Amino acid sequence: MKHLFKATLNWTINKNQEESSKRFYSKTHQIKIEGKPVLDISAAKAFKGDPSLYNPEDLLLSSLVSCHMMSYLYVCSQNGIEVLEYLDNAEATLEVNPDGSGRFVEVRLHPKVKISNSDKIELALELHQKANQLCFIANSCNFSVLHEASCEVFTI
Repeated sequence: MKHLFKATLNWTINKNQEESSKRFYSKTHQIKIEGKPVLDISAAKAFKGDPSLYNPEDLLLSSLVSCHMMSYLYVCSQNGIEVLEYLDNAEATLEVNPDGSGRFVEVRLHPKVKISNSDKIELALELHQKANQLCFIANSCNFSVLHEASCEVFTI
């Protein structure tokens, strides 16, 4: 089964930019996906972008962390694990080469999960590997997606 996803990118020259140097273009643009709010995007600050906007690197990391969580919740539901909280402070390492090219070399997910049953903590930790195998975004990457997970029982 195949699914098709579409996005429209819109960029126009800024009048101030046009009158000044043609050598430096604004990196700010919009991505439109039908039926959803417009995303205002720029380059990362390190690459002369607007630091107040999302950048492609932010979005790639966000896609990975979100897809992993959804895959994880799926495998937990299949294994009778009730997840009550999920927090992840993920990190992505980007290496830039002298010629300006670059690539992500690693993403580290740090999921902190709270579940309802203390008997299932070990299984809950193991299921991150299964979630990684199912994650559409992780399966599309050519770099390592590592997991440093923790799990505890939610107590009131």
